[in-house]
Amino acid sequence: MGHHGWQGSPPRTEALARERIIGAATRCLDRAGVVKTTLSDIATEAGVTRQTVYRYFQSLGDLLQSVAEAGASDFIERMRLHLEPQQTPVEVVVEAIVFCLQELPHEPRIGILLDADAEDLFGSGITSSTGFDLGAQFLRSLPVGWEANGVSDDDLEGLAELMLRLIGSMMQHPPTTPRSPDELRVFLRRWLASALITSDA
Repeated sequence: MGHHGWQGSPPRTEALARERIIGAATRCLDRAGVVKTTLSDIATEAGVTRQTVYRYFQSLGDLLQSVAEAGASDFIERMRLHLEPQQTPVEVVVEAIVFCLQELPHEPRIGILLDADAEDLFGSGITSSTGFDLGAQFLRSLPVGWEANGVSDDDLEGLAELMLRLIGSMMQHPPTTPRSPDELRVFLRRWLASALITSDA
C-alpha cells in the first residue's frame, strides 16, 4: 500500500488505515475539542503526514463527520432500548428528544455535529437532508403503530426534521432557567401532543 509513518506499524488495509485516522482524530477531539483540533494535529497523532490523511478524507470536516458517524451506532442502539417501553407516538417523540438532550453532551463524537462553533466544518450538521433521512429511518424502525395513530410514513420525514431542529436549537441555545427532565417532558407534551394524537385516538 506504500504507507509511510504510522508509528512504525502500517495498517494492512485501506479500511484499517481509515479506522486508525478516525481513532487519532477522536483522541485529539477528546483533548482539545472540535474548534482547536487541526488536521496537522490528527496527522501527528496518527504518525502520518497531512498528505496521507488527505488520501482517505477530503477535508477536516469530512474526517470529523466520519468520527461522528463512528460514534452514532452505539448511541442509537442505547436510545432504541430506552424507547422500547414507549407505545405511542407522543411518548416516543418526547422521550427521544429528552434522551438526546441529556446524553448528547456526553457523546463528544456525535456532539460535534451540534457544535455551533463548528458550523463552518459541518454546514447544517444534523439538520441536513441526510440527517432528516436517517432520523426518519430510525423512527420507522421503532415498534410503534405510526399509521394507526394517524402518522403516515410520509409524515415521518417531517417529524424527524422537527425533532432534529428542536434538539439542535435546544442544545445550542438552552433556556436561561434549565428544565429538569420531567419539566422538559411536560413542556414537549404540551406543544407536540396535539400534532401526534388523532381525534379518535
